Amino acid sequence: MRVAVPAGLVDEPIYLDHNATTPVDPVVADACVPYLTHAFGNPSSAHHYGTEPRAALERAREQVAAVIGAQGEHVVFTASGSEADALAVCGVALAVRGKRAHVVTQCTEHPAVLEACRALANAGVDVTVLPVDGDGVVDPDALRAALTSHTVLVSIMAANNETGALQPIAELARITHEHGAVFHCDAAQAVGKVPVDVADLDVDLLTVVGHKMYAPKGIGALYVRPGVRLEPLVRGGGQERGLRAGTENVAFAVALGTAARLAGDALAAGEADRVRALRDRLHDRLREGLGDRVLLNGPVASRLPNTLNVSIDGVAAHRLLAEIPQVAASTGSACHSGSATPSPVLTAMGLSPRRSLAALRLSLGRWSTREDVDRAAELITARATVAEPVG
Repeated sequence: MRVAVPAGLVDEPIYLDHNATTPVDPVVADACVPYLTHAFGNPSSAHHYGTEPRAALERAREQVAAVIGAQGEHVVFTASGSEADALAVCGVALAVRGKRAHVVTQCTEHPAVLEACRALANAGVDVTVLPVDGDGVVDPDALRAALTSHTVLVSIMAANNETGALQPIAELARITHEHGAVFHCDAAQAVGKVPVDVADLDVDLLTVVGHKMYAPKGIGALYVRPGVRLEPLVRGGGQERGLRAGTENVAFAVALGTAARLAGDALAAGEADRVRALRDRLHDRLREGLGDRVLLNGPVASRLPNTLNVSIDGVAAHRLLAEIPQVAASTGSACHSGSATPSPVLTAMGLSPRRSLAALRLSLGRWSTREDVDRAAELITARATVAEPVG
């Protein structure tokens, strides 16, 4: 692993919240600079100042495509993952003009997809939200039963942001295609952490998000399989093959392309195995200190290599983290005026409110070390041991 550490991580709390956002890789940050300074031109300009930005934009498109096994011409840049999800979900449904449309998703999907589906439902589109099992996984038979002659789109995420649960995307896509519908996959959490190949998964649309893979916030991309009809949500000058108008953010597109290249290199070098070993070490250290009070939420095996979601029985997770400022991590709960409500994801998996409110999401990344893991486990164990029990 490269030794260049983002300045924001030096002498700061142990960062175990990579599923929320990642630090910008210094290599990625450096790649942006020319397109914020001398190569400032509009990539659509025919003169000298447009030449370098235009070439950089297409190079970045090819780099993003390469990490998902696609071709550059099939990648559309967006301003975020949420926009890419909205373009996929609403774009397919709105392209079916004058016909009854039916969209299928699942209950632990990212809000970007769930809210897009809600907007469609308010506009008269039929929407089915599938349940998940105790591991947070969709049953392919449930999808098969939900499909109708009016189904135009199925949208299922590759990996859950809270538990890391991996969905059986290739099987779900196959079932969807057997019924003649389009399949979209939000792969924000998966790309760069596990191999993702659009051909192997047989997806029609796939979302990539920059700030989940060491690029800046404010850049994303949507893979669009040739032949898939989308109604654009942002109209204007016809950029991005008419699917997303607006002068392209060349600097951030370059950042995403660079991040995609680094992610591909890291996967090839065994980074997933390194992070998985650290994740499991963290889990083991917590169990050594707290025993059976540590309960794993989500699948044992079929999950992201960097994600550990555990409940520490009898402890309110948001209070625990508030008392350990040396560790930056997340809970799945939403806090309001000092109280908390259980994570919708864990609730959908059938976990009790007590267990959901005790859940910690500990997500590792590129610069996580064994020392980080051991120290975090020590701090969490010490605080959980003396914490006042929650009934």
